[in-house]
Amino acid sequence: MTSKTDGAHGTLADGVRIGEWELHPTLHEIRRDGEVLRLEPKVAALLIRLTQRAGAMVTREELLTRVWPGVVVGDDSLTQVVIKLRKALGDDPKHPRYIQTIPKQGYRLIAPVSLSETPGESAQEGPVRRGDHRPRLAAMLIVGIVVAAVAIVGYLTVAERPPEGTATVGNAGIPGHPRPKAPVTIAVLPFESLRAGADQDNLARGITADLVTDLSRLSGLWVISTHSIFGHDDRGAANGALTARYYVSGSVQRSAKRLEAHVRLIDSSTGRQLWSEKFDRPIGDLFDVQAEISRRVAKTLSIKLTQAEHWRLAKRYTRNLEAYELFLQGQGDLLVRQERENLEARRLYRRAIELDPTFARAYAGLALSYVADYRNQWGEHGAAALERASKMAHTARDMDPGIPEVYWVLGYIQAQRRHHERAIVLLKNAPAAGHLYFLLLGRAYFFMGDQEQARINLREALSRNPANLEAHVYMAAVAVAAGDRETAQWEVAEIQSLQPDFAMRDWLATYPMTDADQIAQLTAALTSLGL
Repeated sequence: MTSKTDGAHGTLADGVRIGEWELHPTLHEIRRDGEVLRLEPKVAALLIRLTQRAGAMVTREELLTRVWPGVVVGDDSLTQVVIKLRKALGDDPKHPRYIQTIPKQGYRLIAPVSLSETPGESAQEGPVRRGDHRPRLAAMLIVGIVVAAVAIVGYLTVAERPPEGTATVGNAGIPGHPRPKAPVTIAVLPFESLRAGADQDNLARGITADLVTDLSRLSGLWVISTHSIFGHDDRGAANGALTARYYVSGSVQRSAKRLEAHVRLIDSSTGRQLWSEKFDRPIGDLFDVQAEISRRVAKTLSIKLTQAEHWRLAKRYTRNLEAYELFLQGQGDLLVRQERENLEARRLYRRAIELDPTFARAYAGLALSYVADYRNQWGEHGAAALERASKMAHTARDMDPGIPEVYWVLGYIQAQRRHHERAIVLLKNAPAAGHLYFLLLGRAYFFMGDQEQARINLREALSRNPANLEAHVYMAAVAVAAGDRETAQWEVAEIQSLQPDFAMRDWLATYPMTDADQIAQLTAALTSLGL
């Protein structure tokens, strides 16, 4: 976030008083008389923005841009977040004390706003009125606090010591990749396709996924990914650009003979464009263009590449353009998540492997198609499908142990087998793969009994995909295990809003879980909630 009041200062201990509540932006918490409520990331972002503009109307367009940067979402998404914020604050939309709705325009924070009291100082507090300069002064100070807090917490949680399960992509654990002491954080936003067509969309996804993979293999960078490993745009995760120091975005289109791409590197703290370049090359130069983009990003950020890293960027995952295009088509079919398209993806991966038998990423995709058979109970031989997936994934790792996404596939397989300790070790070596990555980690930690880590990762999953039913189910179970009945009931309401007729027994009947103890553990937690 940027502000004109950069001279204002605040620390992690600073808070902002909003009516009866005290907002702690770095913790995504509001507090009142010893009561502490954790806010979902989008809810916290909304409250922070309204607080920055205390007393003024903030348009829906501005809130959509601030809360979902770089992502196109509908008005309903904002409405749902406002509802959650009002519920947390205990606000009545018919008789608001905190958030006033300006019909067809936006929202306004109308509660008194002040800096929290510190020893020896008293907070200046007063109601928000037109022409009253006190709220404006408070808002200016608040902006400084929030900017400083976001910068500090972004550094502490991403750049210096990322906690387990964060959205960062580290290289530790992958051969030849020691963890750097002070890496640069960068987010890769989904590239935009400038032409209609499945082949155009596949190319945009492919370039995005390849750029994430390339950059995550550089020892001086930690990458925040806003898509899944297999190219699926996880658009709820685009707010990762807020915690990254830099972000890359771009657009791409292709014809039968030409490739056009426009790539930009932005400093997220200032909004300044550090590098921008348009590529217009023969389609056969695709792999060279991809490597050049990564090198230019690294050079602009003064990241010194080792000789091995230069070699890895030059050595593409395949040099066979036809195999690569088949691979991208397979990715598109895989993302449909239907049995027929899954079989078609498998056929395309196999054709790509026939053209390039050393194409490790095609083996990884093939492995995931077999995992989909097991997870969705397609076919009669689930265990055999999972074993086949494991063999394909290990083949991919043997061919290229430096590809982080291979570790994601292996971790995914171990999670399906309920070997949670092994899954966690593997997933820590993989790029953050959108909501599914965090769901897998959250689920693993739940069954291991580490409810704090489970909650952290499930919250990340839901921030990226709020409509994921499975994540809400596990979040409810985690809350029960932690003795947090209020959060558990909140999650029950979310589950029932997504699936009004939800019943635990019916859900488990279609859920691929075979471990009797784990079934009993999950069932006991949800049964206590009336599900």
